[in-house]
Amino acid sequence: DFRPKSGRPGNLDLWDLVGRAAAVEHGVFVATCHLVGSEGGKLFPGGSTVYLPGGGTGARGPLFEPARVPLYLDRSRVHRERARTPLLADLRSRLPHLLRSFERVSRHPGGEDARDPAASDARNEEGDAPRGAHRSPRRETSRQGGLPDPADSSILDLDLPLVERAVVSFLRDEIVERRGFRDVVVGVSGGVDSAVSVFLAARALGPEHVHAVLLPYATSSPESLADGASVLEATGVAGRTIDITRIVEAYTAGEEPEISEPRRANLLARARAIVLWDQAAKHNALLLGTGNKSERLLGYFTWHADDSPPVNPLGDLFKTQVWALARHLGVPRAVVEKAPSADLIPGVHDEDEIGVSYPLADRILHWLLSGYRADELAEAGFDPASVELVRARLEGTHWKRELPTVAMLTTSSIGEFYLRPVDY
Repeated sequence: DFRPKSGRPGNLDLWDLVGRAAAVEHGVFVATCHLVGSEGGKLFPGGSTVYLPGGGTGARGPLFEPARVPLYLDRSRVHRERARTPLLADLRSRLPHLLRSFERVSRHPGGEDARDPAASDARNEEGDAPRGAHRSPRRETSRQGGLPDPADSSILDLDLPLVERAVVSFLRDEIVERRGFRDVVVGVSGGVDSAVSVFLAARALGPEHVHAVLLPYATSSPESLADGASVLEATGVAGRTIDITRIVEAYTAGEEPEISEPRRANLLARARAIVLWDQAAKHNALLLGTGNKSERLLGYFTWHADDSPPVNPLGDLFKTQVWALARHLGVPRAVVEKAPSADLIPGVHDEDEIGVSYPLADRILHWLLSGYRADELAEAGFDPASVELVRARLEGTHWKRELPTVAMLTTSSIGEFYLRPVDY
């Protein structure tokens, strides 16, 4: 959870509650020790903390970097806090009575409710559901009444400096520490996604370790090359332009002269992937992804092309969040404000093919992923046709987001039993 102005990931706030509560209840020093770095893409932020007897906060470790934090523990503080807190003394005096209560409960396992049928249908004083009732997970809402507000875009706001630190840490850990590479190759399209990936890679690894490749086709927009060049100039990253026209036409002219535009678009994307993977081999580098969460959830990418890089810094950021991060990072304004396009079919933009704008799609995706049904979003005021379009794309493209499906014939099937993708 990287909510705006939080300064720290939200899960650390929960650990603060747990640590302080234990320190208050038992009158002791409590230390929460957190991992740092990335494991299979799961980010561990660090921020280990010591909580003082009575619930105060002592030393904290830094975020997203390993550290050793010295701390002097004054044992007399434990005695002072326990003297001020009667919980432990009460427990000693009340323990015999508590044991007798346990004995009574053991003789009547159902408790009072078991003898009073009406009690099983009643809610307790705190408003909890009856015992044994199913409790649905609590869902996030952005206005009263339990339904989301269609116009509320703040649900996607992030603490952008914190996100930058987290993703830079992720890149260093996944590329250098875990995989042993020092360099990356990035395909630069002139769009905002590849621009943000280049900016983040340059900050994580140094611009000298980032190799950018521009891959125009005969019908590519000249603006794409110009915008890509502005990204390289802003980051100090060296780039190379490789025209893929001859690569593609060697196949289409000789074998498929009547190829349709959608097929040609997929062919261009895969031809670019072939070149990028070879450039990665040339530089002994890892290929870095540039696809965002919106594209992936909507299935708007070419299988075994856009999704093929093994490390992707943007894969959990909606398109609108990528735009916000781009502004924070200082991506050239022309790149951020241009209409998003894969530049595969002349004059066709992302939102033309998807059928809904990214800002609206992102809000719908957020609420669908939060557990709301399509009919509930329509009831809340979202355009029903847009909700159904997004829902159908989301549910109809799961197969594009999965690893290859293997017929499991043994107990050591790769990806299922032997070295699962993420094994903690």
